[in-house]
Amino acid sequence: MSDKAPRGIRLVIALTGRRNAGKSSLINAICGQEVAIVSSHAGTTTDPVGKHYELLPLGPVTFFDTAGLDDQGELGELRVKATHKVLYRADIAVVVVGEDGITKHERSIIARVQELSIPLLVVFNKNDLAAPKDADLAWCAEQGFVPSVVSAETGENIDELKAQLIAAAPQEFKEEPLLLGDLVQPGEVCVCVVPIDLSAPKGRLILPQVQVLRDLLDHDAIGLVSKEHDLPATLGRLAEDPALVVTDSQAVDLVAKNVPERVALTTFSTLFARYKGDLPALVEGAKAMDSLKDGDTILIGEACSHHTLEDDIGRVKIPAWMKKYTGKTLNFEVFSGHDFPEDLERYSLCIHCGSCMLNRREMLRRIRECRRRGVPITNYGVAISKLQGVLERIIAPFGL
Repeated sequence: MSDKAPRGIRLVIALTGRRNAGKSSLINAICGQEVAIVSSHAGTTTDPVGKHYELLPLGPVTFFDTAGLDDQGELGELRVKATHKVLYRADIAVVVVGEDGITKHERSIIARVQELSIPLLVVFNKNDLAAPKDADLAWCAEQGFVPSVVSAETGENIDELKAQLIAAAPQEFKEEPLLLGDLVQPGEVCVCVVPIDLSAPKGRLILPQVQVLRDLLDHDAIGLVSKEHDLPATLGRLAEDPALVVTDSQAVDLVAKNVPERVALTTFSTLFARYKGDLPALVEGAKAMDSLKDGDTILIGEACSHHTLEDDIGRVKIPAWMKKYTGKTLNFEVFSGHDFPEDLERYSLCIHCGSCMLNRREMLRRIRECRRRGVPITNYGVAISKLQGVLERIIAPFGL
């Protein structure tokens, strides 16, 4: 069951520490399986390795076993950099301390985790070989940490560590996030407008559309699906107005013209802007399009890598619409998957996808990082609604 959960709704737990601190052994002990290669030879783990697990009552999580922070050489530097990338999308960071205690490496990564505002656990492993040093425990107390003392080898205190992981989980993983259940009451009708174009996966719907339909069913509402050109006929067959119409952003202009003003209207991407991020911040970021200048560079953020088609939304359509809307000569750069540029300051605006393949924590972190560096950020759906002149109507159902 945990293997089939979408990546974007998993809690991500990253284990970091020096080589041979017992990170791999600790994951094996937590999961009760031999999922990570274990060796007494330092540096056995060379790249981040993910393990899916069902951590009840939280549900599906992914543990990442990472390379040692003290890895050496040119390849070692690349592995440490990969470890930092995993931290960037982590919901909980576990700093594993081995027999040698807390050194500059642990203190450095702890400082980095705190900068990212990631919930942090310090775990002294290998208690069967050596108890934590008094000086290290005192330092943890000064920093406000309550460390765990475990042994992956004997299983000592592993259950207690699991309880600490559950307690450290961000609040959004402990409560049901809002998608659209608060916008449609039981028994009411929601019409979902789903264009079928070159980017639509053959034989199936994309994840946001599936999640919206499932959320409607979970809230005992009625979901109808229509293509954009069939929408007038679909609405005409209803005895009364639907409570809500949700459309793919690429058809928002046409759909807005066919949906009466009295009917609430929004987009899949706008729903996900709230579900996975900070909708008010993304709406505010869209306003930056009105102040762009010739030569400005726009960052297009994609949560997943995919084959680019001739009508690609992020790489083709949005840039074309923006150039027409602003009348400016603009540059566009695309970053896909979990890559996100370190030199954010050189961008005048970031336009991010709907983040269906990211967890909420990572999307919120990207929003916070952009805003901290003075870079406005919005997402595809909000940006398209702004460019099409219907943004105020699209965000009205959310009270904005």
